[in-house]
Amino acid sequence: MLNTIPKIKNLESNNFFLIAGPCVIENERIPFEIAEKINSIAERQKIPYIFKSSYKKANRSKLESFTGIGDETALKIIREIGEKLDIPTITDIHTEPEAALAAEYIDLIQIPAFLCRQTDLLVAASHTGKPINIKKGQFLSAEAMKFAIEKIRKTGNNKIMVTERGSMFGYQDLIVDFRNIPILKQNNIPVVLDITHSLQQPNQSTGVTGGSPEMIETIAKAGIATGVDGIFIETHPDPAKALSDGENMLELSLLEDLLEKLVRIRKAAV
Repeated sequence: MLNTIPKIKNLESNNFFLIAGPCVIENERIPFEIAEKINSIAERQKIPYIFKSSYKKANRSKLESFTGIGDETALKIIREIGEKLDIPTITDIHTEPEAALAAEYIDLIQIPAFLCRQTDLLVAASHTGKPINIKKGQFLSAEAMKFAIEKIRKTGNNKIMVTERGSMFGYQDLIVDFRNIPILKQNNIPVVLDITHSLQQPNQSTGVTGGSPEMIETIAKAGIATGVDGIFIETHPDPAKALSDGENMLELSLLEDLLEKLVRIRKAAV
C-alpha cells in the first residue's frame, strides 16, 4: 500500500514510516518550520515520511477553543508544504463534503477515531481515490475495526491503513493494549501506532485535554518492538504554546534522538 502514496521516499530502507507534524495549522510559518525539520531528520534516518496536520479541529470540548485559520487557507498551506518539500501530506476530515474538498490539496485522507464507524464519511473518503488512514475508535476493539476496513474495500479502494490510538480507560485516561497490533495486522494492511494521542487524558474539567508526554518514548519503543509498520507523532517547537493538543505533543527538539533509538530497535526486531 505504501508504494501507492505519491512522493513517499526511503521505502527501500525497510524502516517503519513516520506520520508527523503539528496538531493543527496555526499559521504559515510554524508548519513549514516543523515540516522542514522532520523531513531533514527523516532523510538522515532513512525513514519514509508523511506530513500531518489538521486544517481544522471540529471536535473541541469548548466553543471558544481554537479550531483553525480557515479551511482553504490551511489546506493551501498543507499543499504548499507537500509541493515545496516534495513529501506526501495527510489531513483529517469530519463530514462527507470535506472529503472532496480536502482531496484537492492532500495525498492521503484520515478518518478521526471518533468517526471511524460513520459509513457515509468512509464511503465519501474512499470515492476520492486517495489512500485512507482510519484511526481506531477509543471505544472499539481491534477486532471490530475489520468492519470499517470492509466498508472502504467494498467501494473498490484498497489503499487503506489503520491506526491504533489507545482505548478508553475510565473517563479520563487511555491505555494502549499492544495485543491490538497483531490483531489489526490480520487485515493485511499497514498498522500505525499513534503515540501522542494514545497518551491523552481526555474529558478534563477544564475542557482542555491533558496528556503524559513523558511516556512518549516508552510507548514508541514498545510499538516498534511489537511490529507496527508506522508511527504517528504530533510535534511542535514549543508544545506549551501550541494552539491544540499541546499537553501530549512531543517537543520538536527531542524528535531526532527518539527516532534514532526507534531505528535501532527496528533493526534488532526484524
